Amino acid sequence: MARRPRNKKTVMDQINVTPLLDLTFMLLIVFMITTPLLEYAIDVSPPAMNADPRPDENTVNISLNKRGEITYDKQSVSPQELLANLQKLYLNTPRAIILISADGTRSYNDVIELMNTIKKAGFTNVSLITSAEATQ
Repeated sequence: MARRPRNKKTVMDQINVTPLLDLTFMLLIVFMITTPLLEYAIDVSPPAMNADPRPDENTVNISLNKRGEITYDKQSVSPQELLANLQKLYLNTPRAIILISADGTRSYNDVIELMNTIKKAGFTNVSLITSAEATQ
């Protein structure tokens, strides 16, 4: 059966919906993928870094520098000496506040070990010291 050439003046009585369906399915797939991601996203707004000034009485400063050296009230100590000094301090002032400042390049594990040493001495009130962010 031979096809008749279409006359340019004939009216088209059908619409090609294939591109419309392709677009619809594409949007459906995109929404199916992104909706679960939006549902489980966590909206966190961190607090401003404007802490109260450090109290001077009943506080002890412990620092951990880049090389891993521990300083206890401006004196370099080993972890064993730190534990002994903290145990003596706990006997005299059990409500002392321990302030820890560590270099940002030190690993998380090093800071946790330092906190475990403080916990072994009996202290429960430990604070981490951070530097304030620059305001723009």
